[in-house]
Amino acid sequence: MRFPIQWLAVLAGALLSATAALAQPYPNKPIKAIVPFAAGSATDQIGRAFAARMSETLGQTIVVENRAGVNGMLGADAVAKAAPDGYTILIGTNSTNAALKSLMKKLPYDQDTAFVPLGYMGSVPLIIAVNNDVAARNLRELVTLGKTKPGHVTFASASTSQLVSAEMMAHMAGIEMTSVPYKSGPAAMTDLIGGQVMMFSADFAVMLPQVKAGKIRGLAVTSSKRSAAIPELPTVNEALGLKDYELIAYFAMFAPAGTPPEMVAKLNQAINAAAQSKEIQEKFASIGFMVEPGTPEALAVRSRLETAKWAKAIRDAKIEPQ
Repeated sequence: MRFPIQWLAVLAGALLSATAALAQPYPNKPIKAIVPFAAGSATDQIGRAFAARMSETLGQTIVVENRAGVNGMLGADAVAKAAPDGYTILIGTNSTNAALKSLMKKLPYDQDTAFVPLGYMGSVPLIIAVNNDVAARNLRELVTLGKTKPGHVTFASASTSQLVSAEMMAHMAGIEMTSVPYKSGPAAMTDLIGGQVMMFSADFAVMLPQVKAGKIRGLAVTSSKRSAAIPELPTVNEALGLKDYELIAYFAMFAPAGTPPEMVAKLNQAINAAAQSKEIQEKFASIGFMVEPGTPEALAVRSRLETAKWAKAIRDAKIEPQ
């Protein structure tokens, strides 16, 4: 009987170790946060700042990993298929969690059911800008150029917000422009400055430093009100005499569906603590970032509303699913 008893002792020890591991409070190891866009993008900058503050609250490191591609789909897919154990989260946006459903013919995951909401982070408007060599001095002149030469005006896009904001403006203004896709916002900015494309519509993190430095010419902001970060720029509505144009990029965190409620609650508390910190608010005030702490349930409602809103914007702009 000696051999079986030895094995029973080993099994008992293993069970005790597993029970002890499960008994440790969450989180008890580093968390991975996937940013579905390139380093240097607004999503990356804001995501890393939130991750750093959340690490302090949770007492565990949050390791940020960039997985850019297909308007955020590659990174979102990685999180959708990750274990729902609280150790993989998504720095999501309107691209990954609202618009992709309408932009793609088929997603490798169900956007409506693949994620559990963790918490809303905030939003930023975009700036529409042109290369300094473009003759248009304002947005109305750019529209006139577009009407004179249909398809002549080229614009860069590396995300849903960038694509839809430009196509929506073109549709409402009655012009046709040519889209030039990019893998990242910083790469698109490089080509805008270099003159390879004429126009770019992107978030303040990418745009504002270049506009302030005079490397490109800002024409308008995509919010319904002027931004305190650059009050001299009119809104698209003001510039073109429109009433209903508005497009704002937002950021929120999600986890794989099935993540335990107690982990969701703990992550939500850390997200809200980061959003309420003066450090983050002051750090991103210059790019028009507006924080808005809330519950996972509030984010779930927002996600449904935003999905419907972006579906309409994409239909109205006549963007064909890829």
